[in-house]
Amino acid sequence: MSVGHMIAIHGGAGTILEEKLDAGQRDEYHAVLKKSLEVGYSCLDGGGSSVEAVSASISVLEDSILFNAGRGSVFNSKGLIEMDASIMNGKGLSAGAVTCLKNVKNPIYAAKAVMEKCDHVLLCAEGAQGFSKENKLDFEPDEYFFSPKRWDQLVSARQKGQVTLDHSESIGTVGAVALDSKGDLAAGTSTGGLTNRVWGRCSDSSLIGSGNYANNKTCAVSCTGTGDTFIRGVSAYDLSALIEYKNLSLDESSKIVLEKLRDAGGNGGLISISAKGEIVLNFISKGMYRGYKKDSESCHLGIFSEMTEVK
Repeated sequence: MSVGHMIAIHGGAGTILEEKLDAGQRDEYHAVLKKSLEVGYSCLDGGGSSVEAVSASISVLEDSILFNAGRGSVFNSKGLIEMDASIMNGKGLSAGAVTCLKNVKNPIYAAKAVMEKCDHVLLCAEGAQGFSKENKLDFEPDEYFFSPKRWDQLVSARQKGQVTLDHSESIGTVGAVALDSKGDLAAGTSTGGLTNRVWGRCSDSSLIGSGNYANNKTCAVSCTGTGDTFIRGVSAYDLSALIEYKNLSLDESSKIVLEKLRDAGGNGGLISISAKGEIVLNFISKGMYRGYKKDSESCHLGIFSEMTEVK
């Protein structure tokens, strides 16, 4: 029996301090999150697939300077923008991912193209670049991705000799999960990575099973936070495995995964939708930019512990 269609999104989790966000800034973030949800849900409402909905929702977040993905990506140690993204279809377990991608306006569409038009799952650097050109994806010049705020973050990180999570001052990785009217799940994740990270570093957002996973038998999940910890824990697949092999609920499984993340010294959160239509948006960090929409309900948005219904 169908449980209806639904979508959930995140704009990153981390040390997001409530006192540093005034009402105007919250409204600004909420506006982009709401638009992302509405675009994705409209796709589902019109009979579109979960893959299409996830891609559309993430592209809205990638187009915003507010989030560390696409246009708002942070700089690596060489002062370059390198972006990662992945997407997975819970039906048949097809997947696509790109890493160290430059100048592509919407990396999530590059990942989707890999999933649908390539025999491989993950393409990197020049290979991903060439594939994106062959598939006529939209490109933008370096200036499109530049912002004084992101450059200042790099300068500060260099002076301190640190590799920093963008979440410590702002927000990070973006992602979406969806369940369509046919019962198919999908998950997508996109990021600009870590400020001052080593050139060529691949994030969990580009690795199926670590920052992203979808399986119609279990759930769709997108993770955000300390990416290398998610990679070591294969956290996205771990969530699915707890449901499949221990028959736990989505909420129970997500709490176990996040506790394991904490025990390993990590931080962050995840969003997930199960095959049964359960939705969780859980985090162990100070906050997580997030939202969901299902059935005829309004959008539900949150940054800190509380979520509000926004019409």
